[in-house]
Amino acid sequence: MEYTQKVIHHYTNPRNVGKIEDASGVGEVGNPVCGDIMKMYIKVENNIIVDVKFKTFGCGAAIATSSISTEMIKGKTIEEALELKNTDVVNELGGLPPVKIHCSVLAEEAIHEAIADYYRKEGKMTEEEIIKKCKLKEKKECEACGH
Repeated sequence: MEYTQKVIHHYTNPRNVGKIEDASGVGEVGNPVCGDIMKMYIKVENNIIVDVKFKTFGCGAAIATSSISTEMIKGKTIEEALELKNTDVVNELGGLPPVKIHCSVLAEEAIHEAIADYYRKEGKMTEEEIIKKCKLKEKKECEACGH
């Protein structure tokens, strides 16, 4: 299994690690097959993600996808962050081995969960609207692990 230099760099030097105490939204997702758990914290001001942190328990690919995805949404609007797909994360890292693609799916889902939590806290949407907007109910199964 080969990793790109960018994956290795984000694993050995992850960005935005930690917790935001007064987070606007927090999302936690996990994969029972591989045991990876990701927790994302977002701080939102005027519809912009001004800060984002993560805590990930998992393999190098899980840490790398968490790190790069935080960089990809920091400074973006909520709507722009919702557009981030796992394939964008994989492409930004220069690729992942097929058995590690599920890590990028977790990163996408953790961001969506944090945004959904933000919407809940702000009373901006009903639960049905959140599910529709974040597409949390439309998860596609990953070929690598069935997630």
